[in-house]
Amino acid sequence: MLDTGRLNRIRWRCRRGMLENDIVLTRFLDARGAAISESEVVALDHLLDLTDNDLWDFISGRDEPRDLHVMPLLQHLRAA
Repeated sequence: MLDTGRLNRIRWRCRRGMLENDIVLTRFLDARGAAISESEVVALDHLLDLTDNDLWDFISGRDEPRDLHVMPLLQHLRAA
């Protein structure tokens, strides 16, 4: 369970230059809220290090990551 401060920092980091990414990430965080797991936070941090286009390619399913530990999170993002 995340504290409010950490969740707010994650929300801020999820603000992207591409509207599609913003929408998906916001919906995911709205649905999961403070119940986001530590493994999801680690995977999300990894995904947020990507460029907007690379992130969108993964979320939209046009490309698959080599780092398979982010796949469970991507499945949640794709469903959001």
